[in-house]
Amino acid sequence: MEIQNISAYMFKQIEEPEDWLPILKEKAEALSLKGTILLSKEGINLFLAAPPAALNQFLDFLRQDCYLGGDFAQKLVVGYTNYQPFGRMVVRLVKEIITMRVPGIDPERERAPWVQPEKLKEWLDQGKDDEGREIVMLDTRNLFEVEIGTFSQAEHLKIDKFSQFPEAIKEMVENRPTLKDKTIVSFCTGGIRCEKAALYLQELDLPKVYQLDGGILGYFDKVGGSHWQGECFVFDDRIAVSPDLKETMKDYAGRTRKNL
Repeated sequence: MEIQNISAYMFKQIEEPEDWLPILKEKAEALSLKGTILLSKEGINLFLAAPPAALNQFLDFLRQDCYLGGDFAQKLVVGYTNYQPFGRMVVRLVKEIITMRVPGIDPERERAPWVQPEKLKEWLDQGKDDEGREIVMLDTRNLFEVEIGTFSQAEHLKIDKFSQFPEAIKEMVENRPTLKDKTIVSFCTGGIRCEKAALYLQELDLPKVYQLDGGILGYFDKVGGSHWQGECFVFDDRIAVSPDLKETMKDYAGRTRKNL
């Protein structure tokens, strides 16, 4: 049986997310979905795997007006497998659907400018943006993810978790004032971290900041592996996918999802 793996998120005010927990868990289990759903007052973040028909039913359920509504993002396909890459179905309440710990960062209220994968490839091909500014690719992910793969010559912060990003990038900007003369494109796996990161970069008075729409996986889906080196870590038992969204054939020193 073909299993589709998806990632999706939405920043949307949920007044009582704890009320959603049993409802979403019951629906997901009834459809034999497995993976992780994180809920908070700021929205939802999910990684799921199941046959495509079951995933479509669940996403249609979430798009009801009493939940996320019809504006809920289309699913991001993260590849296919012939086995279930998640061991169980987890629905969990969290303070933030991606932990940053910076009050006032609200992607629902205001989204930072974004660049589509096709346009980013064009910029990287020519070595500058449409205004002639140098491009700086900023990897907002954790160090172990960067080690598996990243954009050529991308900057990263050697962080172990995203909550360390604000302090680390603040220090980088203070030590490198020339960053204000460049166009910075923040990126992450599926887009959720760079949603918050780009807003924080704007607070540091960087005039040209973008987020990569759809993240690395969206880039792979639209333009493949151009300007990318290595593979991309994913949050299931496949460990990583190649730019054609195929499961890795590499042995990452015995790493598994449980020990990363």
